[in-house]
Amino acid sequence: MILYKPIGVIHSPFRDQEGMPIQPAGARGIQGWIDINDDYMEGLRNLEGFSHIILLYHFHLSNGYDLKLTPFLDKAKKGLFSTRAPRRPNPIGLSVVKLVCIEGKIIKIENIDIADETPLLDIKPYVPAFDAFSDATSGWVKGKAEWLCDIRADDRFSKENG
Repeated sequence: MILYKPIGVIHSPFRDQEGMPIQPAGARGIQGWIDINDDYMEGLRNLEGFSHIILLYHFHLSNGYDLKLTPFLDKAKKGLFSTRAPRRPNPIGLSVVKLVCIEGKIIKIENIDIADETPLLDIKPYVPAFDAFSDATSGWVKGKAEWLCDIRADDRFSKENG
């Protein structure tokens, strides 16, 4: 058995999935914050030197999964693992967000595409030399990212549709 204990809670303007940006790149300027549990505050030390952080979190509004689904950026069904859909066998999300500042146990962030009150599992610093690849390819998403700012989530991946 694998158990995870949240290290904090992510807060955003999004109360449910419908209407949310589908990726941080489509959420430019949208602000949120993270409330870190007291037990983990010491772990924030030296994080303020990074411009961006990687958040790993639990998709608490998702339930169940389908191995083939229609993602927001396409009209044809795709294999689940070629998408970033929130309904997954292990509902773990990943977002790279801008780190604005740290004030005690509060981390202020921007470019947030995460629902309010999402349990935070981990934080990792974004390091371009580690995390950006000049030879990366985008599979079926190639050419579709230009639509990202105009696309908002609907309820296709909510608990009610699970």
